Amino acid sequence: MAQVNITVNGRPYAVGCEDGQEHHLLELARLFDRQVRQVSEDMGQLGETRLFLMGALLLADELSDLRGRLSVVQAELARFQSDQARVETRAVGALENAAKRIEKLAQG
Repeated sequence: MAQVNITVNGRPYAVGCEDGQEHHLLELARLFDRQVRQVSEDMGQLGETRLFLMGALLLADELSDLRGRLSVVQAELARFQSDQARVETRAVGALENAAKRIEKLAQG
């Protein structure tokens, strides 16, 4: 297990993570630090626990919104894939009919 030193709101924290995940953890810490600093600017200096709670809630709200948008996009993608399958089926049928006509013309 790796140990990473992160800084949130100007304070250092030692955090463990799986080997190879150090860079990802640092990026997450930077994201959280930006959120906490923004809350601090908007609301003034709160206690650390409350500041962290507000930062986490705002990030959770953003995550929830993104999940909702992802669900909409996934539903649209499924609809487009279904439409594409129907169009391909019709195209195959049209090509098969055209091939049959060409064969009849060639024979007759």
